[in-house]
Amino acid sequence: MKKKLLSTAAAAIALTVLVAGCGTNSTGGSTSGGNATGSGGAASGNKSDLKVGLVTDTGGLNDNSFNHLADVGLQNAQKQLGVTGSVVESTSESDYIPNLTRFAQNGYDLVIAVGYLMHDAVEQVAKQYPKTHFLIIDDTITDRPNVSSAVFKAEQAGYLAGAMAGLLETGKSLPNLNSQNVVGVIGGQNIPPVNDYIAGFQQGFKKEDPNGKVLLQYTNSFTDQALGSQYAQNEMAQGADIVFPDAGGCGLGAINAVKSANKYAIGVDTDQSYLAPKNVLTSATKGVDTAVFDTIKDLQTNNFHSGVTNFDLKGNGVGIGKVMSGVPQSVIDQVNSLKQDIISGKIQVSTTIQK
Repeated sequence: MKKKLLSTAAAAIALTVLVAGCGTNSTGGSTSGGNATGSGGAASGNKSDLKVGLVTDTGGLNDNSFNHLADVGLQNAQKQLGVTGSVVESTSESDYIPNLTRFAQNGYDLVIAVGYLMHDAVEQVAKQYPKTHFLIIDDTITDRPNVSSAVFKAEQAGYLAGAMAGLLETGKSLPNLNSQNVVGVIGGQNIPPVNDYIAGFQQGFKKEDPNGKVLLQYTNSFTDQALGSQYAQNEMAQGADIVFPDAGGCGLGAINAVKSANKYAIGVDTDQSYLAPKNVLTSATKGVDTAVFDTIKDLQTNNFHSGVTNFDLKGNGVGIGKVMSGVPQSVIDQVNSLKQDIISGKIQVSTTIQK
């Protein structure tokens, strides 16, 4: 699997009912790396005049998922911390370097890159603008003193969502669940942040429904809702009555297809229950909004750190969102128990996809 699309200098031209303790309101894990050095645009002492630029991935702000959450974090910082924020949406991967560069050239104190696919672009622009701070979401950059990386243990959230699906399939405790014990997963792209969710989901589902089947397809799109709908319909035609789309805006089409078929879905990244309250069982969430807000706050108070911050289940950096009405309390209780087993280390969740 190719990790990232290379970006070159030429490209510059050309998750209300919560499973107890789960959520995305605080961070977990540890930060590695020291304070950024040589950062001429750094804030000094609790300043509110910081300028923060956010560059979305190609899914855009209307993905109701990953990019949307990053923007929520920025909006919260604008309201609570008084910073100035601006957003530019990338329509293609060739936009990454120009969009990041624009903010750096215009003297922004912090530039946020939303997504794993921006790795090479951030590496290049951060090197060119060593006095500008950068935050990359869902990827690790450790060789730049002006870059902070937010990484999420999405496999832990995926495990809980998969376990809920497995418990519901074996218990047949909801209407419209067939006897086939098949669930579907739709990935937007074959990359680690997507696969971490999927790997966890597979393990959690198989833990509770060892004889059940998990269908897996990749759309190679985070934007095409029609394609998401098509893939969901295809999986439902193969017996899936629960579908987990991990595909950004493309996944919205999958949720709509599930709603139309009166089946069930599991949301991703943010709490997507509002999209189909009678169909979305829960959502596997990650605290992208928290990561953005906390990094801005750290910069504002002269506590910006380069290196990696891990967001995990123990610190509520990942979790699951609102649980659909009708899901038995016994299922919720079992999922809560599994959560504690993950936190304690009794259950170790792998990031390896099961073929």
